[in-house]
Amino acid sequence: MKKLTLLMLFLCAGFTSMAQIEIGLQVSPTISSNRFVAEDRHGFEKESNNLRLGVGVIADYFFAQNYAFSTGLIYRGKGSEISYITTDGNGNPTREKDDLTIQYIELPLTLKLFTNEVAPGTILYFQVGGSLNTKVAAQVDDKKVINSEKVIKRFNIFEADAILGGGAEFQMGQSTKLFAGLTYHRGLTDIDDFYEERLNDKNISIKNNGVSLDFGIKF
Repeated sequence: MKKLTLLMLFLCAGFTSMAQIEIGLQVSPTISSNRFVAEDRHGFEKESNNLRLGVGVIADYFFAQNYAFSTGLIYRGKGSEISYITTDGNGNPTREKDDLTIQYIELPLTLKLFTNEVAPGTILYFQVGGSLNTKVAAQVDDKKVINSEKVIKRFNIFEADAILGGGAEFQMGQSTKLFAGLTYHRGLTDIDDFYEERLNDKNISIKNNGVSLDFGIKF
């Protein structure tokens, strides 16, 4: 077992020494929204898209000249204003609105494909994969506590996204690059169980969606 472990460490170290790693900083203004899986009688609707922000560190780990495994840690806000139909004490339908704001630490796990130069010092990239996200904060209608209960408890701890995007990199020096891109984030998992209990329906699912503009610098 020790010999196998040492062999794996040796191979990993050798692979790392042959690979190129580019680390950078990224800022991502995001147009965030939600989508629903629910019966029509609940009347779930997206009232508006909200502008959220993502900031963090990225790392592109090249295992070939034009191919890289891309990861990092991104602090990203998600959520939008939604509405749904419930009933009052007399059984009359009424529409309620909630403005959801959830912050996650996002761990992207993606593949980046790079072109050769399309102009002097300029290459294009395409990105596909997913991310694993952990909830760190939440508000509903700009409130952290509602009816003596912390809002953050409404939302599930973990979330998963599918990621699809592309952009361009610009060589600014020997080892400095600027980049800009557009990325679609499609939530794959239910973000909470609150509305299932609120409306007494276990078939309700709410997921995050977002489109981000990504800007940054790599070293």
